[in-house]
Amino acid sequence: MHQDPAEITRQLIELRIEHRDLDAAIGRLSADNASDELQLKRLKKRKLRLKDMIAYLENQLIPDQPA
Repeated sequence: MHQDPAEITRQLIELRIEHRDLDAAIGRLSADNASDELQLKRLKKRKLRLKDMIAYLENQLIPDQPA
């Protein structure tokens, strides 16, 4: 299944923004000694899933090379 490159690019932009926002939220929670460890772990897992999704979409933009 191949998506339109413009749609993939739009999704990449959204995911990168969310990834950046999660990074900032994780940084703030990590600095707070009274932060919820479970919430911090969930945010980190979400950030890793976003990173994987970003890598997958970036690979979709790479054209197939004939053998």
